[in-house]
Amino acid sequence: MMNLTTLNVFTLTEASISVVIPVYKGGENFRRCLLSLTQYAPASTEIIVVVDGDDHESWRSAQEFGVKVLKLTTNAGPARARNIGARAATGDIIFFIDADVAISKEAVSQVRKAFRSDQSLAALIGSYDDAPAESNFLSQYKNLFHHYTHQTAREEAFTFWGACGAIRREVFLFVGGFDESYRKPCIEDIELGYRLRQSGYKLRLCKDLLVKHLKRWDTVSLLRAEFFYRALPWTELIWREQQLQNDLNLGVSSRLSVILVYCLAGALIGIAWWIGFSAVAAALSLLLLVINFPVYRFFLHKRGFWFTLRVIPWHWFYFLYGGLAFAIGTVQYLFSSWFSSRPNVSTASSK
Repeated sequence: MMNLTTLNVFTLTEASISVVIPVYKGGENFRRCLLSLTQYAPASTEIIVVVDGDDHESWRSAQEFGVKVLKLTTNAGPARARNIGARAATGDIIFFIDADVAISKEAVSQVRKAFRSDQSLAALIGSYDDAPAESNFLSQYKNLFHHYTHQTAREEAFTFWGACGAIRREVFLFVGGFDESYRKPCIEDIELGYRLRQSGYKLRLCKDLLVKHLKRWDTVSLLRAEFFYRALPWTELIWREQQLQNDLNLGVSSRLSVILVYCLAGALIGIAWWIGFSAVAAALSLLLLVINFPVYRFFLHKRGFWFTLRVIPWHWFYFLYGGLAFAIGTVQYLFSSWFSSRPNVSTASSK
């Protein structure tokens, strides 16, 4: 492993930053992302856009804003696009952002300051702000919940985040960058964070480093992303790496809430056979409200009573499909582990 003492020492004026953005059919949100960079990133900041496949519109937008553009012939996912961008970058620090976020005025200077003030820091991540761009309920709920989760997490991070994450370029290249086997916007950033921690590098969650999420969530896009692109592959990663951290989405209260939600579902079904289950369901509901009271207090403060009332069933539904994904992912992992450990029958019989 590269010893942390061998990392180059940067000063506020010496450290150069390269912003790397993978994009595929980014549309208007991508233009808003580029606009925020041209408005707020210092002139010395290198901005690299990697157009991940046949997407002439995004390529043209990047050209119009005068940033460095790399165009890939085939779409292979943001992991590969980020790796290519990082290898082409000249900055000491790579600041990854997604094509559907807008940076704040202070973002780049905050990244530089964080690395300058802590010479042992290898990587850092930020958070979505508390003012999502889209006004529909699911966009507000999803992005505010993400903000709450990061703002209440430990500052000593165990994972990376590709939407707003910075890393020393030499460290990124040394550990091999993102795992390109993830061909969708998935958990390639979480997996990188695991490898960084296992290699002894220091990661930090900078809660004042905020970006605005521009994406509009609807029911289908939210469930597809959270179930298939996050929860299922994350479950496989947890089992493979034996890493179940008590932080972010994996806290003890969240795990307990998953159990309680399934008990509540069972009690509600049981009412059809015995009315006494209604009292059990009421007790479980009250317990869920108490355990998750800090979350609901946050939403109450930010969006008021009626919004919070709509949050509660969605939040419980989140525990329901999250638990289902963990169960399915666990079975898949155990089956694949069992299958891969079986001796090759044809080879064995030929001996």
